[in-house]
Parts: sequence; C-alpha cells; structure tokens
Amino acid sequence: MSKKEGNNILKFDDPGSSFHHLLQAQYPSLFPQWVEGRRMEQGISVPHGTTVLALRFHNGAVVAGDRMATEGYSVSERRIQKVHEVDDTSVIAIAGAAGPCMEMVRLLRVELEHYEKIEGVKLSMEGKASKLAAMIKGNLPMAMQGLVVMPLFAGYDSRMGDCRIYKYDVAGGQYEETEYHAIGSGGKEARSSLKKIFKKELSREEAVRIAIEALYDAAEADIATGGPDMVRGIFPNVKVITKDGVSSLPDEVVKDELTQLIRQRAEAN
Repeated sequence: MSKKEGNNILKFDDPGSSFHHLLQAQYPSLFPQWVEGRRMEQGISVPHGTTVLALRFHNGAVVAGDRMATEGYSVSERRIQKVHEVDDTSVIAIAGAAGPCMEMVRLLRVELEHYEKIEGVKLSMEGKASKLAAMIKGNLPMAMQGLVVMPLFAGYDSRMGDCRIYKYDVAGGQYEETEYHAIGSGGKEARSSLKKIFKKELSREEAVRIAIEALYDAAEADIATGGPDMVRGIFPNVKVITKDGVSSLPDEVVKDELTQLIRQRAEAN
C-alpha cells in the first residue's frame, strides 16, 4: 500500500483490519502518549486503580471492582469506574495507573469497532484477548517507569457457548483462568476470599454475592481498596456477562447485598 505526498510516494505496510496497527504505521502522532516511553520525573505520583475481580458461574461471568483510586498514600478518587464494557459481550476491568488504563479501554473499543467494520464480522473472544495483550506489550516502556497497566478481560465466547476470563502480565503475556481471578493491591485478599467460597456451577445470584463479599474482604485487609460508603452511596461496580450480553448491577441491588452481608457478620460476632 502507498500514498502520494507532493511528488513523493510513501510506502508502508498494510495494517489490515487492525486500527492499532493503522495508528502505529500511518499516524503515530495520533497514538496515545503512553506508548512513547517518555521518562517520568522522580517524585511524580499518578492515580492508581486498586482491586478488580472476575469469576465464572453457570454459562456466565461476573466482573466487579471497588471504586477508589489512590495517589501515593492519599485518596485520589472515590467514584472511579474500573469495570467497563468493551462491546456487547465483553468487559475489561482495570488496575494500575488510571490514565493509561482508561486510554487502553478506549483504544480497545475502537479497535474492535474498526475490525467489525472492515471484516464485516465480530472478532472472536480469543482475538479480542490477543488484541489487548498486544496493547499491554506496547505499554511496556511506560510500565518500566511505573505506569503499569494490569487488566482483567472477560466475555462470552459464542463458539464455546460459555464465558472466558483472561489475565495478563506486564509484558503482555496472556493467560486464561477457568474459575476466578483478582488483581490489584487487594487482589491477594480477594483471591483468598474467592478460594474459600467459590464452587463450580454457581447461579448468577450466588456469583454476584461472592464477588461482593470478596471485594468487602479485600477492603478490610487492604488500605488502598475502597469499601462500601453507605453515607455517600458509593458501592462496587458489578457487571454480569451472559449469552444475552452485558448488564450492570444497579447500586440498589449491590447495597442490599452488602447490607445483608454486614448484618450476617455482625450476628456471627
């Protein structure tokens, strides 16, 4: 593929249906700044998202995250959204440097829309996960400077007839989890909670309850994970994925689940 600029002909590789490669090859100046590898000055602190998790239930998955972002030892944001719909069947949950995370979510959305318009079909679940892995790998220079992006990716795979969950390492390594996973500063505590109460073939309601309980346990043990704020009405983001698409759990439902959980623990003590 080539194009003319004055009397010169500029040649470049055909990016195909990848919007990500299109920006890299033809319009690098429009590419998000987090891939340029600029060195950060010492002492600069940026907002970081903390704890997110995902778990499977019968023919579906639940993805949830707390609402607090931290900046050093301070609270940067109490209402940050860490769980985002990518398309009508998949969800990304973000942990790490908030700015690069948000840019990656937006770029992945455009990437999948671009692919569908060019190819005329939706990208497979495996393909979506691989696209995200490539973006994380592209962020490696910034990760070396402290701007780490660590997402969880989950979605319904129409070919398999079930939901799938993917985790990543900082270099873009892609790994599939068959049951559950949690990442972020409270990830270890959330995984410990999930390990104790998770079971196969959960119902939708049970999976939602377990996700909320795991985030509550993480908030009790990790200072960077935000717990429920009954005064301000701030509760975890919870999204449910099934073959019918992605739905968001209303705050009223999350509040009721948390109220019941707190009452049960108070009675147990």
